[in-house]
Amino acid sequence: MAALDRSFIEICGFERETFSRFRDITVNLGLSALPGGVKCPDSAGGFYYEESGKLLSVTSNRFIHWSTSGDTVQLVEQSLDTNLLNNAVRLKIPQCQLLPGGVHIEETLNNVIILIVTNQSVHRLALPHPSRMYRSELVTELQMQSIFTDVGKLNLQDPAHSYVLPRAQGQPPVSPTTSTAWISQEGEAHFALASTSGGILVVSLPPHDSPGTVAIVELKQSSVMQRLTGWVPTAIRGGQSPSDLALSLAVRQFDDDPFIFALCQDHKLRMWSYKEQMCLMVADMLEYLPVGRGEVKSVPGQGHKLRLSFSSTTGLSLGVYLGLPKRGQFCVLELVANNNRYSLVHLSTLFTTQETLVDFVLTSTDIWGLWLDDDNQTVVKYINFEHNSAGLWNQVFMHPPPEEEVHIGIDQDPREAYLETLFSPLQFTAMAIIKALQIYKRGTERFIDLPWESLKREVTLTVENELQNSVTEYEFSQEEYRQLQVEFWSKFYACCLQYQEALSTPLALLINQATSMACVLKKGYVSYLLPCFAVDHLYLSADEYLFSEEETPVAEDPEVGRDVLQLVQCLRLVSESVQGDMAYDMEKALDHLQSPEKAAEQVLESMLANDSENIIEEIQNKLQDIRNPPGAMSVLLREMDLETDAEAGVEGAALTAGRSLGMRISLSQLYGSSVAVSVVCQAVCHMALTRAMLCRDLLILQQLYLRLGDNVFLGGGAQLLQLQQDLIPRCSHLLCSYYLLKRISQNLSSPVPLDILDANLQHLSVLELSDSPAMAPNRSVLNPQTVVELFYQNVARKTIMAQIYSQQEAQSSQVPLHWPQMASGIVTNLSQLLWPSNPGFMFPECLMGSCQYTQLQEYVRLIGPWCQVNVGSCRFILGQCYLATGEGQKALQCFQEAATEVEKEDFLMRLTSTEEEEAAASAPRLQYYNKVLRLLEDVGLPELVIQLATLAISEAVNDPRSQAALWTRIFKHHLDLGHNSQAYEALVQNPDQSRQLDCLRQLVVVLCERSQLKDLVQFSYVNLHDEVVSIIESRARAVDLMTHNYYELLYAFHINRHNYRKAGTVMFEYGMRLGREVRTLHGLQKQVNCYLAALNCLRLIRPDYAWIVQPSSGSTYERPGASPKRNYDGEFAPGPVRRQIDILELKDLQKEYTLARSRLTLAQQHPPSAAIAGSASAVEMVALLVQTGLFDTALSLCQTFKLPLTQVFEGLTFKCIKLQYGGEHSQNEAWSWLAANQLSTIVTTKESSATDEAWRLLASYLEAHPSQNAQHHRCVINKLLSHGVPLPDWLVNDYKAVDTAALLRLYLKFDRLDLATELVLEYVDALLGKGHQYFGIERPLSATAPVVWLPYTSIDQLLSSLSESQTHIKLYEKLKAKLDDYHQVLENATTLRIQAH
Repeated sequence: MAALDRSFIEICGFERETFSRFRDITVNLGLSALPGGVKCPDSAGGFYYEESGKLLSVTSNRFIHWSTSGDTVQLVEQSLDTNLLNNAVRLKIPQCQLLPGGVHIEETLNNVIILIVTNQSVHRLALPHPSRMYRSELVTELQMQSIFTDVGKLNLQDPAHSYVLPRAQGQPPVSPTTSTAWISQEGEAHFALASTSGGILVVSLPPHDSPGTVAIVELKQSSVMQRLTGWVPTAIRGGQSPSDLALSLAVRQFDDDPFIFALCQDHKLRMWSYKEQMCLMVADMLEYLPVGRGEVKSVPGQGHKLRLSFSSTTGLSLGVYLGLPKRGQFCVLELVANNNRYSLVHLSTLFTTQETLVDFVLTSTDIWGLWLDDDNQTVVKYINFEHNSAGLWNQVFMHPPPEEEVHIGIDQDPREAYLETLFSPLQFTAMAIIKALQIYKRGTERFIDLPWESLKREVTLTVENELQNSVTEYEFSQEEYRQLQVEFWSKFYACCLQYQEALSTPLALLINQATSMACVLKKGYVSYLLPCFAVDHLYLSADEYLFSEEETPVAEDPEVGRDVLQLVQCLRLVSESVQGDMAYDMEKALDHLQSPEKAAEQVLESMLANDSENIIEEIQNKLQDIRNPPGAMSVLLREMDLETDAEAGVEGAALTAGRSLGMRISLSQLYGSSVAVSVVCQAVCHMALTRAMLCRDLLILQQLYLRLGDNVFLGGGAQLLQLQQDLIPRCSHLLCSYYLLKRISQNLSSPVPLDILDANLQHLSVLELSDSPAMAPNRSVLNPQTVVELFYQNVARKTIMAQIYSQQEAQSSQVPLHWPQMASGIVTNLSQLLWPSNPGFMFPECLMGSCQYTQLQEYVRLIGPWCQVNVGSCRFILGQCYLATGEGQKALQCFQEAATEVEKEDFLMRLTSTEEEEAAASAPRLQYYNKVLRLLEDVGLPELVIQLATLAISEAVNDPRSQAALWTRIFKHHLDLGHNSQAYEALVQNPDQSRQLDCLRQLVVVLCERSQLKDLVQFSYVNLHDEVVSIIESRARAVDLMTHNYYELLYAFHINRHNYRKAGTVMFEYGMRLGREVRTLHGLQKQVNCYLAALNCLRLIRPDYAWIVQPSSGSTYERPGASPKRNYDGEFAPGPVRRQIDILELKDLQKEYTLARSRLTLAQQHPPSAAIAGSASAVEMVALLVQTGLFDTALSLCQTFKLPLTQVFEGLTFKCIKLQYGGEHSQNEAWSWLAANQLSTIVTTKESSATDEAWRLLASYLEAHPSQNAQHHRCVINKLLSHGVPLPDWLVNDYKAVDTAALLRLYLKFDRLDLATELVLEYVDALLGKGHQYFGIERPLSATAPVVWLPYTSIDQLLSSLSESQTHIKLYEKLKAKLDDYHQVLENATTLRIQAH
């Protein structure tokens, strides 16, 4: 797709930002306006840096353009490579009019000097040079500071920056009409001014960085220079004839002598030497007029213009435009010096029929002209003044203005149609819409800072509100409302057209001779000229150019070339015949994915039906002149086809390898600014628009060929068959492709929140696509930007630059930054990257990475019916779009459809490539499924994961490893969804035993956490029974007992399978651990229940098998995967000691149950005791129970474990003692523990105190639990005596009837001599027959009765004690007498017995 040097096409750099970027600075010199109110016309100009054509320069592709209007000058610095910050400034100089072309910019080593001339003053701005702002060659910033960044810091009223032109008292002021300016080698600023009264004034300011005085020089024909303080030149005094009034000035420095060239009103060119203060040459320009010199000579010139061009090879050339009535003429002259005498050599004379020349530029080879035609339309042409035998100017196809009327289809909403046109990237600038909106709203509001979408919304609201306010009726028919909409929208549209036309007024041309870049500076924006491609050139050329084509740029064979020209002329006729509704129907058919051939046939039918001017007949006549129609069509189709074999995007990274860091950085920034992005992508859009119309017209023409048949085919049926089977399908395919390019070039991207971008990046990382070149970070440089601009900026640009630069390196003669070549190369490469039939897939990838899902869906929809390249990849990214919009089932369907192309398309092959050895060993389709499954998991769609994994299993018949992974995935997501049965089935199907066990473990844990134990227990677990038990056991022993119920689960599991011994073992172990680890009331309750359940289990077994193995303590469990334990020294701790296996029978479990029950009872009665009761032994528990007052429980526990009851009786005795001597508080507290004990009888005869009840409880226990020798009585009495408590009579009576001697010894033990004496006395009386039944004596002392005895040792001890005490002497005597009486009776009885025997 070659670009031509013979024509250019205009690309408008419409801005889509509504906020003002200009910084306003006012330079107030205190002047008043000149009388007469003369206003200078608007003007513009530009400046380019010397090194703007060097790739590694900080000023590469960098330039400044300016425009003036009244007292204001706007300066903007632009770069095609990087965005410049603070790059626009607006200077306002009140009461001063900027002269046309009154801004001159020059660069020095350290500064950029801007010289400004008004009708009353001159100004100089010294700004830092970019190379001094960025001293390093490696500028890596995405944005750079402009030279205007610090312009606000300058004091522009200072004499170093501004100078007011002098005026004489009583004389009219200086009023220069044109000017030029330059910087001398010494740094002085010189301003050459041509006043309306004739003459040239040169105002010289000293260097900006050194002091000095202002000098004024007048150049006049007498060649005299005067320097006088307060001197006023004759030009100011008005003493010189205005015939030599300079209409255009230019200056060129030769060595140290500036030559000032003045093209004057008398049609003469004068050259002044500033150094010599004399006119060195006068040349009459009328000499170069071929005819009519006399007529022109008497008329003063008005539109003459002068331009200079210097080349090291050709020297100084002068371009002179003579603005003559009804004609214009350019003369190119060369300045020749011979012995200090100067003359002009005529090089070329060029004529033009255009009348109103706005500006022209002379380069070393060409003249570029800018005109306004009679219709006020911009015309740009250029010509090589050296080689043009025919004198034919080359065309520049200007951007067409918006249509005066918007075509609205029958099925279109007028509002949508107008909004689409107004906010299309190629139609209107934002400023035109804003101005129209302000006028439409009658200037009540300002809309400067509105975003693009907000501006669109404001326009909609404004027009709709205006419509609503004008309505007086409440009911309308649909058609009436539609007409109202059209009326109001067309009114607003007309307003936009007026402002767009005003902003499109051309002011100047800017030709950057370092890069050959041409720009048209307009009032509201800058447009750029790009080379026109050969096919576009033929289709767009005016008829006079088309007829005079000497050679066709698309065909080498002259015969084929003539056929192509005839064919293009036919296409032009077809294009003129296609009316608005026909074009709309054709475009609608393409948008609705209908057959382009049928749509073209219908359009042809409409053309034939409405052919009032016999255009079809004219087309038929021209068709007769085409000798080989299929050949000509093939040439056009081949030129328009952008299909390439190689994938353009893959080589980008490799092409930059091996280059220096500076080169790589410069290439990465090349043509990356918002301006370049907009221009390049609009060029693609313009090309797509042009070629879509060409393909449309060609398809219609082909349908006409089919209708005419053999009448126009000299080759007969073979050509007709070629047309049907080859040419029409190819043309239809190209039409759809260019329509797609047109749509995506105009489709705006959507703003995406950062969180959505981050989530998308995470999804791409799951697919391992986040590092792809097409997934570069989204860096927006335009707001808003089209999706093509987004793609070019973030992805395509670096690849394209690397390719183009590599081609230029191969052709070393090429200039690195030659704009026409670079621009055409960029547009071609970008179009190829966007071309849907090419193997590259970078554009859809970029849209996917930038979250442009709506645009991506539209892209895939448009290419679906006809594009057979990357079909699977398109289905995949469409699935991604559906995922983002929440349409999971559609996404799954797309992913499944893409699977068939995995091994055929590069994008899908990259998607399935992996560095993991295991994954790489599986089939590509399985790898693809794994990636998609991971994506679905990351998005959170488990149902779709299950469906796709089930499908993938059928692909993994011979791959057990992949099958296992897929079954594991299915299991996991079924389990997550609560599909327990399906999860179990997936677990059973898993062929990998280790994965199966992992899944089984997860199933157990999850169902336990969800408390879905019924499902868990009822699964059959074929061949997995032992594993399930092992898993649950290990989990039970590893987790907290109170938060997870694995023991209960295991118990239920065994019970469900009638394994009662295992169930009993589990519950017994559970109870043991509860006693050790959970020392709370709740834990003790659970422990009792556990032991009870264990007892029940064993009772269900035959007695011979009613036993269990006692579980080991918790510290000896060896859990799988547990880390080895170490001691304090860091050494491995010794393993657990193997303990002897203990068998527990039913009776053992009963004991444990009783103990546990007693613990629970204790904890219920006294909750703080729960912490210590859990691990207490039976003996310890008795003490705790007694202490708490639970004597019934303590007795039961003692009986179960065969423990002595002494501790219980002692404890109860002590409680009685405390109650007897305690206060009311003790009485109240006693009722709680008394109530916990079962009293044998209830006393209802009188009120009973707590003390009484306690004694009665003690008596009942002594009665209920008899012991040998009344040991229980003895311990009670011992306890009472030890505390000095009087013995209850019932207790004494009970005990003395059993063991009087023991009672006596207790009395003696505690030194109760009175009680002991009384006891002995009573006992002796009993032996003698008085009350013997109270001491358990069947018969008293007699000769016939059984032998009786006395505890003499104790009695002797008592007598001894009594004798030693003076207080007990009477007791002693009484006891002594009693004993004597007893002995007397004893002696008598003994004698009688002896005698009886």
